[in-house]
Amino acid sequence: MIDLDGKSMIRRVYEQASNSDADGVYVATDDERIAGEVESFGGRVVMTRRDHPSGTDRIFEAASRIGLGDDDIIVNVQGDEPLIPPSVINKVAEMIDSNVQMSTLCELIIDPKEVFDPNVVKVVSDTHGIALYFSRAPIPWSRDHFGAGSIPKGISWYRHLGIYAYTAAMLARFVSWDPAPMEQAEKLEQLRALSNGEKIKIAVSPDKIPPGIDVPGDVERTLKVLKEGA
Repeated sequence: MIDLDGKSMIRRVYEQASNSDADGVYVATDDERIAGEVESFGGRVVMTRRDHPSGTDRIFEAASRIGLGDDDIIVNVQGDEPLIPPSVINKVAEMIDSNVQMSTLCELIIDPKEVFDPNVVKVVSDTHGIALYFSRAPIPWSRDHFGAGSIPKGISWYRHLGIYAYTAAMLARFVSWDPAPMEQAEKLEQLRALSNGEKIKIAVSPDKIPPGIDVPGDVERTLKVLKEGA
């Protein structure tokens, strides 16, 4: 269990989520150690099966156990993002309406190298803020410039941020679909929704989302941010 200045990582994520406008915060896990930690600080936890093929399937089981209604909105916050701003959680939830039942966020790519980095997922949207496609490849592709090894001016690229909101009904539909060919090719679950004709609303994040903790070096960076903000 990673300790971040006296609190576990999952506790810090839980507290950030609790500072949002969410009516309830739950941790969905199949790990008894995590469940015990959440219960130790008074958090709510939902134990799920171990054999889920994806995190989305785990969330669906948790939502079913909680007993959410079809129109209830679920925000999926990753457990390795202890610095996620509550404003981001609020924003992605507020984007859900009767016409679009799934939403997510993006941010402007500043470093040109990230346009070509397959670990940085890019997204393009229409003029109404509806996602057209997500890809690990550079989209849009600048035919006249990329071939010459240059980055054009006047075109913006956006990085997709891995936070989603959806209604419980949308989540139920999602897990009923088979993985889509383009989802399997890109290894991006959200393409399953687009393949089945669902709209995904997207907007620029209201606040910068600090990187999560993926490798040991990220712990030191996060501790530095926490101490600077103390």
